[in-house]
Amino acid sequence: LYDAIHHDDGHVENIKIRSFVGLIPLFAVAVFDDEILNKYPGFAKRFRWFQENRASLDKCLLVEEVEGKENMMLSLVNRERLQRILTKMLDEKEFLSIGGIRSLSRYHKEHPFTMELGDEQYSVAYQPAESDEAIFGGNSNWRGPIWMPLNYLLCDALLQYDRYFGKQVQMEFPTGSDHHLTLSEISVQLSQRLLNLMLPDENGNRPIHGDEKRYAQDPNFKDLVLFYEYFHGEDCRGLGASHQAGWTALVAKFIQDCYQ
Repeated sequence: LYDAIHHDDGHVENIKIRSFVGLIPLFAVAVFDDEILNKYPGFAKRFRWFQENRASLDKCLLVEEVEGKENMMLSLVNRERLQRILTKMLDEKEFLSIGGIRSLSRYHKEHPFTMELGDEQYSVAYQPAESDEAIFGGNSNWRGPIWMPLNYLLCDALLQYDRYFGKQVQMEFPTGSDHHLTLSEISVQLSQRLLNLMLPDENGNRPIHGDEKRYAQDPNFKDLVLFYEYFHGEDCRGLGASHQAGWTALVAKFIQDCYQ
């Protein structure tokens, strides 16, 4: 879950920032089942050829097969690396929050990343809401908040991995709980956490509205559910634009996945 700095001289320096950037490779996954492989034998033949003759590419493009299955999976991470990534991602001290997956690990709250470039020192710390610095116009909000579209892509990818591995891969949810779930079950649990952002409690309060009682008590506003741009990494209140139907409307897909 690291990032890298590309210097002008071509040197690449690995930096230990635990960010959602390190989770994005999980999105690149495709599973080809028996039906597809039998329907397109030419494709299956070329796929096998690629697997046998381009083994040197296995560091960046993986073809994995489970013993006893005809299915094939094309991905950027193998089974062992997937499990290591998920161990961090599903840790409530790292990425997992009550409302989904954070864009920066909570680890950096106590351990901000600091580096020096020339005579300047730069630091990246966990900030669950807006940035407390003026850089990027004071709206550097990729330092901890929850984003609906990335969480959606992650949940969808977990379903693909589960379609391939099934019960052969189970993870603790949350990490350290000794409560093991399949990847599809984890996808549903994450989806439910994102749904909970907008669901009212017994008093009508929704996490997205924070301490604003008008949305819970005023009959003119209590049924108004705003589609915020992103959400606080701790208390889950809505942040940024409050008309972000372009991607926060993905909550409808979470409803479908959880209650179909």
